[in-house]
Amino acid sequence: MRNLVIVLGDQLDEAASAFDGFDPAQDAVWMAEVAEESTHVWSSQPRTALFLAAMRAFAQALRERGWPLHYQHLDDAQAAPSLAEALARDVRALQPQALVMTAPGDWRVLQALRGLAKALGLPLDLRDDRHFFATVREFAAHTKGRKQLRMEYFYREQRARHRVLLDDAGQPLGGQWNFDAENREAFGPQGPGLVPPAPRFAPDARTAGVLALVRNRFASHPGQLDDFAWPVTRAQALQALDDFIEHRLPQFGLWQDAMWPGEPFLWHSLLASSLNLKLITPHEVVAKAEAAHRAGHVPLAAAEGFIRQILGWREYVRGIYWTQMPDYAERNALDAQAELPAWYWTGEVGMACLRDAIGQTLRHGYAHHIQRLMVTGLYALLLGVRPQRVHEWYLAVYVDAVEWVELPNTLGMSQFADGTLPDGRPAPFGAMASKPYIASGQYIQRMSGGAACQGCRFKPAQRTGPDACPYTALYWDFLLRHEARFAKHPRLALQVKNLARVDEAERKVIRLQAEAWKAGGSGL
Repeated sequence: MRNLVIVLGDQLDEAASAFDGFDPAQDAVWMAEVAEESTHVWSSQPRTALFLAAMRAFAQALRERGWPLHYQHLDDAQAAPSLAEALARDVRALQPQALVMTAPGDWRVLQALRGLAKALGLPLDLRDDRHFFATVREFAAHTKGRKQLRMEYFYREQRARHRVLLDDAGQPLGGQWNFDAENREAFGPQGPGLVPPAPRFAPDARTAGVLALVRNRFASHPGQLDDFAWPVTRAQALQALDDFIEHRLPQFGLWQDAMWPGEPFLWHSLLASSLNLKLITPHEVVAKAEAAHRAGHVPLAAAEGFIRQILGWREYVRGIYWTQMPDYAERNALDAQAELPAWYWTGEVGMACLRDAIGQTLRHGYAHHIQRLMVTGLYALLLGVRPQRVHEWYLAVYVDAVEWVELPNTLGMSQFADGTLPDGRPAPFGAMASKPYIASGQYIQRMSGGAACQGCRFKPAQRTGPDACPYTALYWDFLLRHEARFAKHPRLALQVKNLARVDEAERKVIRLQAEAWKAGGSGL
């Protein structure tokens, strides 16, 4: 055997660089399902099931091409427990001259495979991931010499470079680069109205077998599989893309920050899992969104807001991950040390908004970005949970979670843990966000038209007393804890100044309530 081509569970792309020059007569593909990938974090049943089902579908596509494939199933009698052990065993049996792979999306996996190749005395041909618009080297060049990183500047460079949403003169359509101000509407008391149904892909026999395996093998893991209907093949992912462009993208921009209980999907794309498994490419997603606008089907604000998430935010997050790891994973700029409440894994909590967001997360392996940032993430930030524990939860529960994208979004955007200078001193801005995204319970009430708070015993406007909303009380406790750090912050100083209206007696009550909630008390 000349080359053994390694394909990981999030590299399900037949056009990947790892396959360049592939010769079925002298090369082979290697894939493995291993328990370690579901246990190094307590991976939810929907997440594990999606990866395994998509891997098995991709393996079948390779077999149909007539390509030699060596595949370890999780339920094989002699299955190795880790990726490195499974690969080492097969390398010794197959005796390839070299290992080839597209660069992985996880620092831990990259180090394990590099170490293994060295131990085996084999060259590892690590190839660029063409899935993305920008290489890591190009992102590093963008950051060179900049005192402050901002996604917006990178996004504009990407728009210009790839000529996306530009006019003939090379200027942004509509005369501006960013229409975010038009994409922040909240639902009124009447709610979202008629929401287009999300596409569902009924499990075939192969996927049904995976669901049965996961229910049995990972019975103690969080989540459920009764509603599993995610795309697991490229054909299904392309169908999901077309469905979004046709039925939900036109309204996506206006309502992308809104939430409503019992509505897990609204007008969101639901494409992140397909993108992160590499079933579809960001290039075809962006092209279809732009074409829909130019055809008059999608308003510019909606198309631009969505494209910014793909061409801007997603690419920026990847650049941050690969240029700042491995120390990035341990950052904790706000010195948050509380433990993650146990009810994050069950959804059994008295706060209505959290119960709804976590409940749908466990049911579907999904929550839209405002629920992640301003419901589950906000509570952990205000409570002062150690960001690494929050990261482990997000990586475990969401079907679209791959570390390169999940870690910076959690530590940087959600928890503001990356607001440090290279020498460890506090910095006014983080790499992912210019300020902590903090708010009281009134923000959740407003963005849901009040519906998220209905039936909840806590009152968003109250910060002390038995009926005080935990978000509101913890918001003020957060400001008290970090008053000195953010007193002169250009984006947070006005919020900190409001502390002048809180006397010492009330400050003491706020602190005591916060400590009780950290200990799991107060009927939460």
